[in-house]
Amino acid sequence: MKTSLNIIVRPTEIDVNGHVNNAKYLEYLEWGREEWYEAGNLHYDVLKGLGVQTVTVNININYRKECRQGERLNISTESHKLGLSSFVLLQQIHNTDGELCADAAVTIVTIDIRTRKSRPVPEELRALFLPASS
Repeated sequence: MKTSLNIIVRPTEIDVNGHVNNAKYLEYLEWGREEWYEAGNLHYDVLKGLGVQTVTVNININYRKECRQGERLNISTESHKLGLSSFVLLQQIHNTDGELCADAAVTIVTIDIRTRKSRPVPEELRALFLPASS
């Protein structure tokens, strides 16, 4: 599954160098992941009802091009790799000229909400990694 989220860079996201602070890109990616969960009908309460939470355990990000205040950005998030208790999402941030500003591979683990230990990815979440039906 692949999703897309459009945002506008706000003044509070700019650092002393006049561009988006590097930590804000991580926040943008988080917003993109939340959009991905929502599009898959797996918002927090649904996951909690399944007895799981998802925890980000690794983000490998490449900063490709600076972004500035007022720019419109698109954050895409797509299913990439599925393991037993973990999965990887690929994310990209593009500007309106289509230039790649950042890309990341994000590894996420599903944990049991009671034991706080990893557990298998539930079928409802696994389904988001299946090819789309035509």
